[in-house]
Parts: sequence; C-alpha cells; structure tokens
Amino acid sequence: MGSMRRYMAFVKPYKWQIFGTISIGILKFAIPLAIPLLLKYVVDDILQGNLSADEKTSRLFMIMGIVFLVFTVLRPPVEYYRQYFGQWVGSKILYDIRNQLFTHLQKLSLRYYANTRAGEIISRVINDVEQTKNFVIVGLMNVWLDIITILIAIIIMLFLDIKLTLVSIVLFPLYGLSVKYFYKKLRDLTRVRSQALAEVQGHLHERVQGMPVIRSFAIEDHQQQKFDEENSNFLQKALKHTDWNAKTFAVVNTITDLAPLLVITYAGYQVIQRNLTIGEMVAFIGYIERLYNPLRRLVNSSTILTQAVASMDRVFELMDEKYDIKDKPDPIEAKNLKGNVEFDHVTFRYQEDEPVALQDVCLHVKPGETVAFVGMSGGGKSTLVSLIPRFYDVTSGRIVIDGHDIRDYRAQSLRDQIGMVLQDSFLFSDSIKENILVGKPDASEEEIIEAAKAANAHEFILKLPKGYDTPVGERGVKLSGGQKQRISIARVFLKNPPLLILDEATSALDLESEHLIQEALEQLAKDRTTFIVAHRLSTITHADKIVVIENGRIMETGQHFELMASQDGAYKRLFDIQMLD
Repeated sequence: MGSMRRYMAFVKPYKWQIFGTISIGILKFAIPLAIPLLLKYVVDDILQGNLSADEKTSRLFMIMGIVFLVFTVLRPPVEYYRQYFGQWVGSKILYDIRNQLFTHLQKLSLRYYANTRAGEIISRVINDVEQTKNFVIVGLMNVWLDIITILIAIIIMLFLDIKLTLVSIVLFPLYGLSVKYFYKKLRDLTRVRSQALAEVQGHLHERVQGMPVIRSFAIEDHQQQKFDEENSNFLQKALKHTDWNAKTFAVVNTITDLAPLLVITYAGYQVIQRNLTIGEMVAFIGYIERLYNPLRRLVNSSTILTQAVASMDRVFELMDEKYDIKDKPDPIEAKNLKGNVEFDHVTFRYQEDEPVALQDVCLHVKPGETVAFVGMSGGGKSTLVSLIPRFYDVTSGRIVIDGHDIRDYRAQSLRDQIGMVLQDSFLFSDSIKENILVGKPDASEEEIIEAAKAANAHEFILKLPKGYDTPVGERGVKLSGGQKQRISIARVFLKNPPLLILDEATSALDLESEHLIQEALEQLAKDRTTFIVAHRLSTITHADKIVVIENGRIMETGQHFELMASQDGAYKRLFDIQMLD
C-alpha cells in the first residue's frame, strides 16, 4: 500500500482529468445498460402485447430508431474521449515519473553505478514505469467504472425482482475471498518475475556492448550458454507466475460462471410458476451479463493491478536509493576558483568492508601548478583525482580548494570548475558538434571551431562526410581512439575551467596521435591547476611536481631532476625501466 500512496502523489495533479474521464466512462457504460430493459419492453409490450401487427411494427421501428440514433451519434464520441483522456492522463503521469527518475539517477554516486548493471536500471525506468500506467488506466478508471456499472445493474435488478437479485449476488462473498487469497502471492511472483526480466536485460545490454570482445575471442558458444542460463532463470520465474495466474483465473472464473447458471435456473422456475414474465426473465439474464462481464473484467484487472503494484515497488526501490554525495543545507557556490588545492590527511575506501585505497595523503598544490601522479597500476592515482570533483567523498581527512573544504561547495558548481580528460573518453551517439557542446551547451559555432582547433581536431573533422554534423555512433565507435580523445579535449577547451584533470589521457594511443594530443594538452594546461595521472613518464617530465603513489600512500614528491637524483628512489626505478623498454 505504501507504493500506491506514493504513486498517488504523481496522480494528484491530474485528479480533475481522471474525474472527467470517469464521468464520461459512466455515460459510456450506462448506455448499454438500457438494452435489457429494451428487451423486456419489446418482448412483453410489443411481441406479446394486445396490438395489431402494424402497431407492433410501428412501435418496434420507432423505439429501435431512437436506440440506433443513440448508439451511432452519442456513443462514438463518448467512447473516443474516454479512451483518449484515459491514455493522456496515463502518459502524462509516466512522463513525470521518468523525469523525476532521471533527475534522481543523475544525483546517484559513481559507487552505485559501479555496483549496478545499466540494463537493470534501464529496465526499471522503461519497463516497470510503463507497467505502472495500468494502475491509472485500470485501477483509477476502469475498476471504478466496472464497480459503478455493477452497482447500477444491481439497482435496476432490485426494481425488477428482489429475490432474483439476491440469487444473482449470493456468490459475491466467495468471489471476494478468492481474490484476496490468490492476489497476495501473485504480487510477490510478479515482482520476482520482473527482477528476473531486468537481469536478462542487464546481461543482454552488457553483451551487446561487449560484442567486439566476444567476436575477437570467438566465445559465441560460451556466451550463448550464459545467456541461456539467464533466459532459463527468467523462464522458470515466468512459468511459476503463469501457473499461479492460471489457478487464479480457473477458480475465480468458475465462481463467476456458476452465478448466471443459478439465476437462469431460478428465473426459469419463476416463469413456469407464472411469477415472472418472459420479458422480465430475458431482461434479467441480460443484466446478469451486464453484472458478470464487469466482474470478469475485475478479475483481469486484479491481475493487471498486481503487476502494476509490483512494478511500482521496483520503481520506488530505485527512487529510494540514497545519495552518497549530498550538498550541505547552505552550500557555497564555486565560482572563479584560483585552484589552490590541499589534500589534508586524506584516507579513502570504496566500501566499509574493503581495505583502504588511499592512506593519509597530504599534498599542497599551488594555483597554476601542474602535478603528475605516477606509480604502478592499482596504487590509487585515479582514485585520488576522482575525489577532487566529489565523485566520491573522503572517508577521513579533507580536500580544500581556495580555503574551503570541497564538501562546503555545491557539488554541481564545483564540477563546473573542473575539466576532465580520461583514458576512455565517452562520446554520446550524437554528432561531433553535440559532443563538443557538452563542455558548454550554449556555445556559438565560432567557439566550437576554436575549441576544436585548439585540440588539433578541426582538420580531421572537416574531412569527415558531414563535418561537425557527422554522427559518431554509440560510444564514438566510428572514430579512432586518437580522434575521440581530441573531441574530449575540445570540449574541455570549450568549458575553459580553472582546474584540469588528465587521467592517463594518452596512454592508449599511437605515437602520432599522442604527439598531437600532448601538444593540445600542454596548451590546455597553461595557467590552470592541472592534475595528471600518467603511465608514460616521458610525458610528465615538465610537471612542477611529480608525486609517486604506491599502495595508496605518497612515497616521493619532487620535480623530475630531483627525483632522478635519488639513486634508489621509486620514480627513478620506474623511469629507468620505461627507458629500457
């Protein structure tokens, strides 16, 4: 019930549209309720009445003409607007939920994304949110319309014959108990089924992204087996759900099928005893259909609502994911930072049960300095620079920029002052122009071109089929590594931030690309506080400070010539090994 209450917060802005849709729906369902009364009138007053053949014909055509007019002129627009407004409200609510979910996803920390598969997140935002639409269409509209239809039918039936009406509804309590018994477990099974489907989607999403690896290692058969396992798991959960769903329908539909048989038996007996006219019996059987058709729809609705509520649970479970990175109540806006950065006894671990990734790191970087972090892989270099834009928060200690703990700044404004170029440059599947505009979405055409020229990217862009409007494909698959990296650098040039982070930005490139990119990076780093995570030590000999990090600790700090002067130093050892290579 908690999920339903929370969902109603999204429904509330559209309450009048829902009320209007239900009102139109009542009219739509009320019109057919006149048909059994029409049948009674035709049978008792026209067919069996003391009238001449001409009078019977005249009355029949007159009454049927009115009915045809109602069904051809009034009912079609009523049906159209009920369907249209029902779907309109449902779609608007889904739009609001997805918008809020995307806002929420953008605030979740990188720790969450490191531990959660993208396909599972997508499944909740797309599949589960879509399923919740049925709560609006079915639960807030159709169910009420069916209940109102049943009530109107019962009222009319009571006017026709009270005893016959009581016989008609004698099995209602049994129906209610059956629904209550079956649907609790059905909700749990639906939730498990949805999770299994999300796991299949997550697995598939990863494999589609990793298709080049699958092909290059010729492991199609192995991957087929792994997909079969995921798919089989979903199949088992789906079949359990199907089995219980089938039992539900078997029991509940049997009850709804037995009731009309009781009515026909009792009504037939009353006609034989001359306590009921044939027209009244025909009308009553007509109302039984009007009574039990909505009841059967309610059975179906119960299944749909169960699935909708299970999906709601999963949507709100995602919405309840806690933020690791939170702004203080009155955060400082980070504007025009000078880039005076201090690491004050910084210790960090990714999870509470994991060993520390950084231990008591102390370092002071002056505005405009270039600092390079070097060391063996896994030493903590990339972890250290990821703390500056608050992708993660320190476990203890603090990072200070321009005299303020970075946790005092509003996180978004802090990141706005930092430009990053990573080893694996992520590009969106838009055009080159749109990817450069990531750095400054409102930039002019001239600014984009200037940024591309500064990044040594302008020339290769002009040679592409559509120039700056060329789509780069998913994750930039249509571009080479060097080209992708230059686009990444161009968007940082466009952003023009006071702080710069370069995380192994040239380690995976050929020599020609590395030369062009190194040239662009040196230009980019001028007059900015720059942090470089480097694999190739030859690219950072110019740095104002070189910091050697091993096992999460700072081992050495100094300029290139100072560190090389130490005969048994870690930096000199690394440098000599690379020169020998």
